[in-house]
Amino acid sequence: MSNYNKLLNNLETLKLEKFRSFLPNFLDEITNKDLTFIDALLALTEKELEFRNERASRIQIAVSAFPFEKTLSDFDFDFQPSINKTQILDLESLRFIENKENILFFGSSGVGKTHLAVALGVAAAKKRHLTYFISCHDLIMQLNKAHAENRLETKLKHYAKYKLLIIDEIGYLPIDKQGANLLFQLINKRYEKNSTIITTNQPFSKWGEVFSDITLANAILDRLIHHSSIVKITGPSYRLKGKIEVMESKKIKNQ
Repeated sequence: MSNYNKLLNNLETLKLEKFRSFLPNFLDEITNKDLTFIDALLALTEKELEFRNERASRIQIAVSAFPFEKTLSDFDFDFQPSINKTQILDLESLRFIENKENILFFGSSGVGKTHLAVALGVAAAKKRHLTYFISCHDLIMQLNKAHAENRLETKLKHYAKYKLLIIDEIGYLPIDKQGANLLFQLINKRYEKNSTIITTNQPFSKWGEVFSDITLANAILDRLIHHSSIVKITGPSYRLKGKIEVMESKKIKNQ
């Protein structure tokens, strides 16, 4: 067996997949373009690192439990002019995660809150920040179940560990006092340690009704709003946008 084949086998054993696949072309470049050995080795290792980072990012996105995968480039800012696009693009820099800040998206149903939350979550996952998406209803169900099974502290630590936790749809369903208390415990554990994104259709003045306890509601809000960006979205529903486009398309065809 030639040394070249031995090298390929070694690269395969070491699982240097991209290094192995790009090696033949770089050997030609070393010969034909007078590329130095160091430059070729540097380029090959960078290809390998790029591949591994991309693979790790895809794995992180897959385990983040997003309901869909969308980015800010998929969002129609022209349809929702109430949104400060510059602010959202700045949030995509993920400085808020480094600063352990929260983001609160508030607006009526269908205006794009979840899309924006997921887009920021995907951006975080691509940078390999430990990220998780869950609806408020499912989260409280999980905490209630853990509480009933005497493993609440373990479950709280589980959700507290994420660099970014996205809690979707706070306020869409009523929350009893125990659920509010459990959610408070989680928010309190994450306070000033990791970032949380929430989406809600209820103004903060009504959270006392949502959580069945104004004291707990205020305690949760206090920890979420401190060190946070609040994005209020006022505008039509994206679902309505789709229907309008279909109706306009049919109207043009019938003219």
